[in-house]
Amino acid sequence: MTYADTAEILDGNKKLCEKYSDIVPILKNMYSLAALLKKRRVKRGSINFDFPESKIILGKDGMPESIEKDIRNDAHKIIEEFMLIANETVAEFAFWADLPFIYRVHEEPSAEKTESFRRFIGYFGLYIKGKEVFPKDLQAILEEVSGTENETIIASYMLRSLMKAEYKPECTGHFGLAAKYYCHFTSPIRRYPDLLIHRILKDYISGRDVSLYRKSVAEAAAQSSERERAAELCERSAD
Repeated sequence: MTYADTAEILDGNKKLCEKYSDIVPILKNMYSLAALLKKRRVKRGSINFDFPESKIILGKDGMPESIEKDIRNDAHKIIEEFMLIANETVAEFAFWADLPFIYRVHEEPSAEKTESFRRFIGYFGLYIKGKEVFPKDLQAILEEVSGTENETIIASYMLRSLMKAEYKPECTGHFGLAAKYYCHFTSPIRRYPDLLIHRILKDYISGRDVSLYRKSVAEAAAQSSERERAAELCERSAD
């Protein structure tokens, strides 16, 4: 199944609905469930950055031919919500099982960055109540400027005002998602923290001693954070 076909089915494409009639009810249930998960996540204060992304089209010689807008359809949004809840569930399980683990953490923004952001949005007649800043406050700002000419600049400045997410062996929560427990679990074929988490869980489920991992998770978390920053710089440079 592809993202494009799934989106067409959810839009009611008769030909595709007939072709995949055996899974259409499942896809529709998935769509409903994803909507409920998102509603619950937004209610607790998760920040939704929905920047339009670009896709660079390369020719046969490997050189760029054009730049197009990368379309995120309803099928992508289903998978996003399912991945988020999988990551949270696994992280919470690992925390209470006291496993040696790699968490994806996002610290609260510093007082200096918060004050800078307050001053910046003040120029647009916007403000945040109270001394502390919570994810809900930032999401409220995004909703207020949604669809306006200032949306991109305010959202971009907000993103720069937040701390950088990183990998750690301690579970200190994820500010942007307003989540107490979070990890990267869903991509073991492309991301090392996920692969190591799968190995730890596999051994734990098999009844093996996972305490041996306690020595390696801190080093693996630090190296993964450093390699992630290097990869992002490389990607930005190539783009």
